[in-house]
Amino acid sequence: MSEKVFEALRRRAEREPYAKMLGLELVKLEDGYALVRMAFTEAHHNIYRRCHGGALFSLIDEAFQFASNASGRVEIALNVSVSYMKAPNDGDVLQAEAKLVNRTRRVSHFLIEVRNAAGDLMASCQATAYRRDEPLPFL
Repeated sequence: MSEKVFEALRRRAEREPYAKMLGLELVKLEDGYALVRMAFTEAHHNIYRRCHGGALFSLIDEAFQFASNASGRVEIALNVSVSYMKAPNDGDVLQAEAKLVNRTRRVSHFLIEVRNAAGDLMASCQATAYRRDEPLPFL
């Protein structure tokens, strides 16, 4: 069942319009784990010509989406709390790594970290998802 779920999610990732617009790429997927990459470009700038917090949040949310739904069940975000540590530089390749911390019948908890290629921590996130009973609708 797991490989079937992972392949279905990979196909969805390849066609996701918002992710394409931001340059988000699903790199690795396992149950309770996802690694997503984004090259930071001028398109991600805010009014200060630094990284827009929404761009980093989107990178985090993409990793969270895949790590939680890799269970094969529909999981929906309940809470996402992000701490921004350091602004990336133009050209940085950022990776968001989402790891399952705990899962019960109804709730999953994740730790998500965003780092640049040098390993510097850009953002840290704690996220909680509500687990529904139904399988992913596109399986």
